[in-house]
Amino acid sequence: MRIRRVFVALTVAVVVSILFLSIYQTGQHENILRVTTTTSLYNTGLLDKLAEEFKQMHPDVSVQFIAIGSGEALRRAAQGDADMVLSHAPNLEKRYLDDGTLKPGKIFAYNYFIIVGPSDDPANVTGMSPIEAMAAIYTAGERGRAIFVSRADNSGTHNRELMLWSLASVNPSGKTWYLELGADMALTLMVANEKKAYTLSDVGTYLKFSDKLGELKPLVERGDALINIYSVYVVNPVKVPGVNEKLAEVFMRFITSEEGQKIIENYGIDEFGKPLFNAARGDPTGELKNVWESMAKLG
Repeated sequence: MRIRRVFVALTVAVVVSILFLSIYQTGQHENILRVTTTTSLYNTGLLDKLAEEFKQMHPDVSVQFIAIGSGEALRRAAQGDADMVLSHAPNLEKRYLDDGTLKPGKIFAYNYFIIVGPSDDPANVTGMSPIEAMAAIYTAGERGRAIFVSRADNSGTHNRELMLWSLASVNPSGKTWYLELGADMALTLMVANEKKAYTLSDVGTYLKFSDKLGELKPLVERGDALINIYSVYVVNPVKVPGVNEKLAEVFMRFITSEEGQKIIENYGIDEFGKPLFNAARGDPTGELKNVWESMAKLG
């Protein structure tokens, strides 16, 4: 009898432990929100600002950001490590929308990618279109006059870089002047600065670290191929069990609300004299959605 009671007690303890771990590991705890996000958003400090304001309205909530490249952010969401994804890689996002991993999301911000390089600009890309600039960097690299540093991490920035090379009808993979780091944007910028190389960056991260980048200057800053769109998605609990859908929906509504959009469009003004991001404000003209769809097709 005693052995039976001990066995039952141990069984109950094991079941309780498994349930406890399951609640916290899958994010079912109603006050925990797990967000996988691109480093270009996180490194600027914008997400901490949004979470801080959100917590004032929901003091019991803990928002946990996992800052990685967009490709990894989406992959981890698919395997159950997140309730929400913030991404800027339309071609990758479309795959996860199509297979049902993500619920339809919303565009909440945008800015631009920029091609940065040494101030003496050995490839003479200043004033060129983005596609012309990538072709010119390739030619200069082949002639031993330029280096390009790539994130090479399947991030949104890396995917846009690959798209630009493709549109320029060149492939730098394997070239000695093409350095593939497998790193986030901040480290990529630091290495490019040290080596007096070119790279592709989102403007927000560049501005955030510009005081440490004496050798790097923005050389190509505009062009349709450089628009950088940030979207927010709730992970689909039908496809990925354990998602804290309710809290994710609340946070998405906050990000896209008037208050959230004001935070986004004002972030960076005090420090840099201009915002690091533009608020989408519901994309009233549909222009951002059209660009997103065009970029998704190119993937």
